[in-house]
Amino acid sequence: MTAKQDKSIVRSLSVARLRDIGLVLFIVILSIFIQFRNSQFLTISNLNNMLINACIMGILAVGMMMVIITGGIDLSIGSTLALSGMSAGLFVRDNPDAPVIIAVLIGIAVGMAAGFVNGLLVGKGGVLPLIATLGMMNVYRGLTYIIAGGAWVSAHQMNDGFKAISFYNILGINSMIWIAAIVFLIAYFFLNYTRTGRRVYAVGSNYEASQISGTNVDNIQILVYTIMGGVSGLSGILWVSRFASAQGDTAQGFEMNVIAACVLGGVSITGGSGKVPGVALGTLLLGILRNSLPLLKVSPFWQDAIYGVIIMIAIIVNVMVKRTVDKRNLQRRHI
Repeated sequence: MTAKQDKSIVRSLSVARLRDIGLVLFIVILSIFIQFRNSQFLTISNLNNMLINACIMGILAVGMMMVIITGGIDLSIGSTLALSGMSAGLFVRDNPDAPVIIAVLIGIAVGMAAGFVNGLLVGKGGVLPLIATLGMMNVYRGLTYIIAGGAWVSAHQMNDGFKAISFYNILGINSMIWIAAIVFLIAYFFLNYTRTGRRVYAVGSNYEASQISGTNVDNIQILVYTIMGGVSGLSGILWVSRFASAQGDTAQGFEMNVIAACVLGGVSITGGSGKVPGVALGTLLLGILRNSLPLLKVSPFWQDAIYGVIIMIAIIVNVMVKRTVDKRNLQRRHI
C-alpha cells in the first residue's frame, strides 16, 4: 500500500467520525420525538425486541460492507441465508440427536461455499458483481427448494437445542445480541488492525494502484465474498432458530434492507470507504424506523415510502461528503 493511499484512508476516517457523530445526534433526536408520540418506545422490553430484530440485518451488513468497500455488491445474500438455514434445518430434522454445533457448522459452511463461488466469479471470472450475484441469487434460491423437495421444516421437526440458539440469555442479554456484537468487534479489528483489512480498502479506493503495489486483488475479492457467505450462513442459522421454520422463500428481498443499512451507515456504494461503527449506527437507525413506524400508527402504505426517502437522503449526504473530500484532496495535491 502506498503512502498516498494511507493518507487517503486517514482522511476518510476523520470524515467517517464526523458522519457518525451526526448520525448519533439524528438517532437521539428521532428517539426523543418517537418517545413523545408513544411512551412505549423507550421501554426495556421494546428496546430489547428492537435490538434482537435488528441483529440479523446487522450481521449481514458487516459482510455487505466489506463487499461494497471493494467496489462490489452481493444480491444473493437472502438466497444464501435461505439455503444455509434450510441445510441446517434438514440436518436437525433428520438427525434429532446430533449435537447442535454440527448443524451450525453445516449452515456456515454452506454459506461460505456459496460466497466462495461468488468470489470466484467476480475475482477470477471477471464477471460484474451485480450480474454474478444476481444470477447466483436465483441458483441458490432454486437449490433451497430442490434440497427440501419443495417442503419446509417446521418447529415440531426441530429439537429444542437448535430452537434455543437464538433465545439463550447471557448476563441478561439475548444470545443474538452477543453474537452480533462479536461479529462487529471481529470485523472492526480485521479492517482496522490487519494488513489484509487495509488492502480491502485499497482495492476499493484504487483497483489499478492495488495491483501495481503487489496486492492480489482477486484473492481479496474472493475473501470478502466468502466472508459475506459465512455471515449469511450464520444469519440463516439464527433466522431458522428464531422463527422455528426453514422455508424456501426465507429472507426473500432481504438484501435490500442490508444494503440500506450500509448506505445509512456511510458506506460509499462506489467502494473505498465505510466503517464498522457507521454500519452499526445505520443498522440501529433502520431498526428504529421499522420498530417505531407501527408504534406511531403510520400506514403500511407509507412505511416503505418513508424508508425510501430516508435512504435517498443518506445517499445524497454520502455523495456530498465524498465530493467534499475529493475536492479537498485535489486542492492539497496542488498545494
